[in-house]
Amino acid sequence: MKVTLKQIAEKKCVTWKAISKRRKKEHWIPSGTIVIRGQAAELFDLSDLPQDIRELFKDEVEYLPTVYKPEKPVQALPPVEAPQKAKQIALARYDLLRLWQKYRANQKWGSITKTDEEFLKGYNTGKLYPKIYQILGEVSITTLYRWWNYLGGTDDWARLIPGYWDNKKEISLTPIERKKVIDFLLDPRKLKPYTAIKYAKMRLQAEGYQELAADITYKRFIDRWIKENYDKYIWIREGNKAYEDKVGYYVRRDPSMLEVGEILVADGHRLNFQVINPFTGKPCRATMVGYVDWKSYNLAGYEIMIEENTQCIASALRQAIIRLGKIPKICYQDNGKAFRAKYFTGIESFEEASFSGLFARLGIKPVFAKPYNARAKVIEGWFKTFTDQFERLMPSYTGSNIMDKPAWALRNEKFHKALHNEYIPTIYEAIAYIEAWLNWYRQQPCPHIKGKSIGEVFEEGKGSGVDINMLDDLMMEAKVTRIGRHGIRFLGADYWHDSFISMRGTVIVRYSFFDISFVKVYTEDGEYLGIAERVQKVHPMAEQLGTAKDVEAFKRELSKQARLKKSVVSGAKELIARGKTPDLNWSKLIEINPSIVREIERQNVDIPAIEKHIPDEAVKAQAYKNESIPQDETQERPFFGDNLIARYEWHLKNGFKTPEDMEFKQWFETSNIYRMLYQKTAFGG
Repeated sequence: MKVTLKQIAEKKCVTWKAISKRRKKEHWIPSGTIVIRGQAAELFDLSDLPQDIRELFKDEVEYLPTVYKPEKPVQALPPVEAPQKAKQIALARYDLLRLWQKYRANQKWGSITKTDEEFLKGYNTGKLYPKIYQILGEVSITTLYRWWNYLGGTDDWARLIPGYWDNKKEISLTPIERKKVIDFLLDPRKLKPYTAIKYAKMRLQAEGYQELAADITYKRFIDRWIKENYDKYIWIREGNKAYEDKVGYYVRRDPSMLEVGEILVADGHRLNFQVINPFTGKPCRATMVGYVDWKSYNLAGYEIMIEENTQCIASALRQAIIRLGKIPKICYQDNGKAFRAKYFTGIESFEEASFSGLFARLGIKPVFAKPYNARAKVIEGWFKTFTDQFERLMPSYTGSNIMDKPAWALRNEKFHKALHNEYIPTIYEAIAYIEAWLNWYRQQPCPHIKGKSIGEVFEEGKGSGVDINMLDDLMMEAKVTRIGRHGIRFLGADYWHDSFISMRGTVIVRYSFFDISFVKVYTEDGEYLGIAERVQKVHPMAEQLGTAKDVEAFKRELSKQARLKKSVVSGAKELIARGKTPDLNWSKLIEINPSIVREIERQNVDIPAIEKHIPDEAVKAQAYKNESIPQDETQERPFFGDNLIARYEWHLKNGFKTPEDMEFKQWFETSNIYRMLYQKTAFGG
């Protein structure tokens, strides 16, 4: 039964105004309207009204005749077109309204408003209906009434779909308005949406259009147009490169189909922290060239480049082959202009940088990526991880760009500069830090093989080893133009090879920052001279203040000095004996330094292996008697001089007889000469 406010006022014997005030106070919800004498009056379901009102019409309800109403066929509603999230919200609203009406019906006495407030108070705790609360959150009483009005007495839950998801609603823009705003939006200068709207309205007003839509209407149209035309929006506004990177379809590759070491992917990366330049001693940002194994995603090898040198790429490959223990089948390098312009400005293409010949000799096929094809460079993701997890922790971190600078690198940040530790590592310390981080990184899960770490996958696919000497062509190159009395000066240290005693001029050295204890020396014509070892300084007073090792080192230096002098004098005597006059003005030379002639004449007698007289100002001659070799052994033991290899071979056959011999054995087996000559056999060399 439905009643009007006037009927209720007559039953209560009060004015219509009093009932109207109560209706507003208690939020009676009308179920319809009726026209009485030309005016609309609200109808209220008696079951929705308070108990005292229902009691007034009790007699009338009991004597209402039962009216037969034929059942109407139920018409199926059209399917709801809305996002799943919108449907979920609408159904949750409908369930809440249904529970609210059920709660109302169970409350026979009391104010309806208080009943509604009690229901919402229990709901808003989140414990009464937790699933609905998780979707809708807190709900106010006015919101609840508004949702009830949306239903309009029906059971169509689709009416409760949020309005902001009504995508089918037509936007009231004329075709000319749409065209103008899209023209400005697609400008390659990348105008912001509201800037494009502003200029579009200015153009339309200049052309005589006055009644234009609001800015928010244009914005809704722009958002919908971009969603439906995203490919065209990106290609026209940002270009083909952005389309390829953001929109274009790409081929998914499966690295699990590869074997470890089959394909190494190379790229360059400007380090985002400073190191000390070993050539100048000043801070700089070096370049790291790395090779990542595609299968395991492990950094197989890398090289640090201080100055621009394309040989750094080959040297990084050398480190990768040594760690991998076998020769890869394919090396995948970036050939993009950006990489060449950023790191190697002096070449037009890596295909013309002699890499193909170097790689082909090792049986490696070099493959160069297409320019501007970032999707194929899987190593870029690795370098991003390297930056986020390692470089940011370095005290000399500088940031990858201006916006990424740390606080202490910005202007006027005195507080942060005072707190900052301005320690800048050397290149060798940086390599040690990188190796420590790589040891941790290799323990992380492999992205291509589930259940295994990166290091486990890499170790399972390693080879048995390679001959390191066959990789010499891949080492870093440097030209040294001056050979002095102490050899060549390189990386702040002296390197010596016996050939330097008779050479002056330019030589080529090959080196690696991973082991600077030696360099390999070549002539300018490419002739291999040998290994120049780093010169180690000796103790100033080895006998008096040094250890046995210091004395042994000093003896080796004296022996080397005598042996070199003997070879020079012997060669000079042989040259004179053959009657070949050197291209020197001997008369003037004798006048300047007559000791040369006296020295040659004195050398007519045999020269002993070691000089009998050692300068007293260096070491007392008497000092060697305590550690001299016994007489019976000196007759059998040959003189080795500075030939460490011959001495070690002799000891292997005849044994290490004295404590001095054992000390020599321990020292020699930790040297680079021993590692290169004796340990390479373990790698199949």
